[in-house]
Amino acid sequence: MNASTDSTTAPASTPEQDRRPSALDCDVLVVGSGAGGLSAAVTAAYHGLRVIVVEKADVCGGATSWSGGWAWTPGNPLARAAGVDEDKETFRTYLRHTLGGQYQADKVDAFLEAVPHMVGFFQAKTSLQFVPGARINDIYGKVPGAGTGNRSVGPKPINARRIRPELRSKMRHQLYETSFLGMGIMAGPDLTKFLSASRGNPKGILHAGWRLSRHILDLLTHRRNMQLVNGTALTGRLMKSADDLGVDIRVSTPARRLLTDDTGKVTGAVVGSPDGEVQINAARGVVLAAGGFPNDIQRRKELFPHTPTGREHWTLAPKETSGDGISLAQAVGARFKTDVKSAAAWCPVSLVPYRSGRTGTFPHIMDRAKPGSIGVLANGKRFVNEANGYYDYVAALMEATPAGGTAESWQIADSRFVRRFPLGVAKPLPVLLYPYLRSGYLKKGRTIEELAAKCGIDPAGLKATVEEFNRSARDGVDPDFGRGETAFNRYGGDAGTRPNPALGPLEKGPFYAVRVVPGSFGTFAGLEADGRSRVLNTDGQPIGGLYVAGNDQANVMGGNYPAGGINLGPALTFGYIAGRDLAGATTYEDDGALPAVFHAPLTA
Repeated sequence: MNASTDSTTAPASTPEQDRRPSALDCDVLVVGSGAGGLSAAVTAAYHGLRVIVVEKADVCGGATSWSGGWAWTPGNPLARAAGVDEDKETFRTYLRHTLGGQYQADKVDAFLEAVPHMVGFFQAKTSLQFVPGARINDIYGKVPGAGTGNRSVGPKPINARRIRPELRSKMRHQLYETSFLGMGIMAGPDLTKFLSASRGNPKGILHAGWRLSRHILDLLTHRRNMQLVNGTALTGRLMKSADDLGVDIRVSTPARRLLTDDTGKVTGAVVGSPDGEVQINAARGVVLAAGGFPNDIQRRKELFPHTPTGREHWTLAPKETSGDGISLAQAVGARFKTDVKSAAAWCPVSLVPYRSGRTGTFPHIMDRAKPGSIGVLANGKRFVNEANGYYDYVAALMEATPAGGTAESWQIADSRFVRRFPLGVAKPLPVLLYPYLRSGYLKKGRTIEELAAKCGIDPAGLKATVEEFNRSARDGVDPDFGRGETAFNRYGGDAGTRPNPALGPLEKGPFYAVRVVPGSFGTFAGLEADGRSRVLNTDGQPIGGLYVAGNDQANVMGGNYPAGGINLGPALTFGYIAGRDLAGATTYEDDGALPAVFHAPLTA
C-alpha cells in the first residue's frame, strides 16, 4: 500500500482528539529545575528511574543560579575529612535555640540524618563536587551549639566547556548585578584577591587580570561566561549530573495541572510546550520544586509586611517563580503552610537603574560588615548590627518602620571605604564611581550634612549618629549593637583592620550613600511536607505520589535564618530524600569513605 492510499483510508480525527494532549511516560516528573528539583531528579535517575524535568522558564536553575551557591550541611563528610566530627545533638541544640517554637523535631531529624549522605552521594557518584566552608560561621555565635566553620559546602567551580553545548544553552547566566562584566567571583580566596587588587597588591592584580582575560576570551569565543562559580556552578554541575544519567530536561514547559487517579494519587501532569499541551504520566510520582512564590503579587500582599499592594518588594528570584507549584498542589488538597516566623528569606537590596530603562536588583551581602560604613533610617539613626545576617537587617528595618511607612534605609560610607570595598553594586578601584553617580544610584556629599540633604535624611540626626559611632569605632567597639562581637561579624569584615575587623570610623570625605530596600532570596512559607518530602493534605496526611522540595516546601527552619545556606541546604537534602523515597531506596549510596578529592584547596 502506497502512502497516498494509506492517507485516504486513515480515519479523520475528531475535534476532541485534536485538543487531547499528546502523552509521555516516565517514572518521575520533576516540576522546576533549581537545586531541589535537580537534586531529586539526579537521585531518582541514579536509582534507575526514568525522569523528566520540566521548567517554566526558557533556562534552568531558578534562583539557585543567582545565589552564592553555599549550602548549610552540618555534619557533612568534608568536615569529617578535615577532622571536625560534631555530634548531631550539637546541631539540634543550636536549632532549638534559634528556631524556638518553630522547631519541628521530625523534620529537623530527617534533615540532619540525610545531610551527610546527600553530600557524600553527590561527591562520590555524580559530577557535583564540593568545596568546604571551613571558615563560614553560623550567624548567632553567642547561641549554644553555634558553629565556627565546617558546616557548609559550596560547589566547586567548573568550566562550562565540560557541559554539552545543547545543555549549556539551557543554563541560566550569572546575575549581572553580582558579577563583574558578567563574570562571577567566588566567595573566599577568589574574592579576597580581587579586593586586594583594588589596593595595589601585585598578586591580586595578576589574579584579577588573569580571570578577566579568560572571561573576555570566553565572551569572544562562546558569547557567555564559561568560568562557572557560586550558584551557576551548582546548577551547572547538577544539570551535568542529570544529563549523565539520562534525565530529560525540558525548558519553556510550564506545568498546567496535576493528574490524579480515582484514589486521589497524583499520577502525572499536563504541561505546556512550544508545540501545545503534553500529558506526562509519572508512574512513581511528581516532585514540585517550582521555586516558591516570591513573584506572586497577591500572596506577597497577604503575607509580607510593609507590602500593601504586593509590589513594594524586590526579590532576587527570577520572574517565573510565581507560586505555580503551590497552586498545583492546593488544587489537589495540599496545605499551604503560612504559620512561620517569616514568609520570606529576607535580604536587603538596592535598585540599580540602567540607561536602557531596566532596573536591576543588587543583594547587600558583603558590604554591610566592612569597616567604614553604617546603615541608617531617614532620621539618621542606626537600627541594626549591620554585620549580622542579611535576614536580620531587613527584619530590623521592617520593625523600625512605622505602620503605613515606607521601609527603606541608607548605607553610608566614606571615600576610603568606596575605594577599597564595593558599596552595593559600585565597585572599588580601579573602577570609576562616575557611572553610579550619574545614574543616581550613588549619592555623594562633601560633608555628612550635604549627603544627608541629598538623601532626604535628617542632617542633624545623621551627623550626631556618625560622630557617636566614630568615637567608639576607633576603639573597636559598638556599644549600641555589638558589631564585631561574633565570629560571623568578624569574618565578614576586613582582616587587615584592627582592633575590630568589622568596625571603622567614617572620617574621610566626600561621603557616599546608597538606598536600601527590603528584598528576598525566596520564600519560607510553602507546602507542608513530612520528613520523606511527601506533600501533606489539609488533614495532615500524605498525598499519594506527590513530593516537594526547594522553596515550594515550607522551610524546615520555620521562617528563621540561623545560618547562611539554609535555603540551598534543605533544598538539596529534601530533594535527595524525595528521589530516594520515589525509588524505594533502603540503603545509602555513599559507602562512608572520604575520597581524597574532599580535601579541595578552595575554601571560604
